[in-house]
Amino acid sequence: MYKTPLSVVVITKNEEKNIQDCLLSASGWVDEIIVVDDESSDNTCEIAKKYADKIIKRKMDIEGRHRNFAYSLSRNTWVLSLDADERVTPELKEEIIGLFKKEPGFDAFTIPRRNYLGDYWVRYGGEYPAAQLRLFKKDKFKYEEVNVHPRAFLEGKCGHLQKDLIHYSWENFSDFLAKLNRQTSWEAEKWLATGRKMSFGKAIWRTIDRFFRRYFYKKAHKDGFIGFMIAFFDSLYQLMSYTKYWELKKKKGR
Repeated sequence: MYKTPLSVVVITKNEEKNIQDCLLSASGWVDEIIVVDDESSDNTCEIAKKYADKIIKRKMDIEGRHRNFAYSLSRNTWVLSLDADERVTPELKEEIIGLFKKEPGFDAFTIPRRNYLGDYWVRYGGEYPAAQLRLFKKDKFKYEEVNVHPRAFLEGKCGHLQKDLIHYSWENFSDFLAKLNRQTSWEAEKWLATGRKMSFGKAIWRTIDRFFRRYFYKKAHKDGFIGFMIAFFDSLYQLMSYTKYWELKKKKGR
């Protein structure tokens, strides 16, 4: 059976609820599946063994560095990077298979991503199509080696796929807030480590600006109550990051 000359790479940590559906969406049509696991304490690796060609256990130090390491394990030139809470739709699968029946003509491709809160598809507020650079030649692509929101760097031309990747972003609002709490802690640590200057006034302004941009300019109001709550909680990102940054500075006597 022909398999697309492509390696799917999945980063995991305690993803036993998600990993099977993620790997099933890639199983049977790609040449290689690699799982790089960040010392999971649940059954993630046991489940992954049914589908993955390689399972590597490695403690994540810095997210960008961890992802770059994972991609380097690929035996193929092309990599499709997935998170465990993502799924390749049948339509996207067919589009990618068709892409590799001839020379792709680009060094990477963005993929539109459909984000869900529970079973609700969040269509507005910048959540769709929210294209992600996920399909790339591994020697042309790398992440910035930072621990939160690493930037992607591409040497070459980027194309754009049309079919969607599914992303089960948040199980519920409790999950949304838990992720927000983790990410703002990492952001505060990054600000301190890089010497970034941030003031209370700037944090307040960015909080207000973030809400109005998402809710009105990006039309989150069209998602009703869910759109309002996502815009409101997301707007707190800057203020929460600043609060933790202030605490870290005070603790270190800066």
